[in-house]
Amino acid sequence: MIELSTPAANTHGRVALVTGAARGIGLGIAAWLISEGWQVVLTDLDRARGSKVAKVLGENAWFIAMDVAEENQVALGVAEVLGQFGRLDALVCNAAVADPHNITLESLDLAYWNRVLAVNLSGPMLLAKHCAPYLRAHNGSIVNLASTRARQSEADSEAYAASKGGLLALTHALAISLGPEIRVNAVSPGWIDTRDPSVRRAEPLADADHAQHPAGRVGTVEDVAAMVAWLLSRNAGFVTGQEFVVDGGMTKKMIYEQ
Repeated sequence: MIELSTPAANTHGRVALVTGAARGIGLGIAAWLISEGWQVVLTDLDRARGSKVAKVLGENAWFIAMDVAEENQVALGVAEVLGQFGRLDALVCNAAVADPHNITLESLDLAYWNRVLAVNLSGPMLLAKHCAPYLRAHNGSIVNLASTRARQSEADSEAYAASKGGLLALTHALAISLGPEIRVNAVSPGWIDTRDPSVRRAEPLADADHAQHPAGRVGTVEDVAAMVAWLLSRNAGFVTGQEFVVDGGMTKKMIYEQ
């Protein structure tokens, strides 16, 4: 069962494209933006779930299937958005091969490495390439979803870490190339509980999971969505090329085994 809040009506006509939006952080961002009055186009590989969540989100949600690593699909998807709404004001690049997978370096398959980089890094580049002319027309904004793993790692997560580190570099490169008309920023989440609300209630995290965070709890998709929404807003008009870490303070915590 998909459980979401009921969105408000579109009051200002702005259109956002959110990738990887069928679940987790992407879905949370889409729901938050709709609650603020955006028209949101959700994209995902999961056509069945994407169509379902778009129906739950209401008339200000519209779903199209897209593999962000395939340029022809990106180009056709963006053209479809423009044909339907006539404008594009924001791009949120969230789609990713999200599981670090913990494959040892010796057993890391080149095809897996290439797929992770294709989705997590080439995808945002392709989306920016094809969306830029339309974002420029409305002084739009791009937000890339990176990760705290771009700056710190656990063992055997080379592909994911490399893709997210590259995404931070791509973010500031795009900010310089596309400014001043288009602002580009990145959000790096830490531990975010991306499970559906019903699952979170049925299987709550342990107190120790929350207590280890300086903020006192594990993050929620709403924590990330609120930051993304602010970066897309006119209140962030002087902010571009930056990374915003949403991790409850964990990357600032010095940890030694006792």
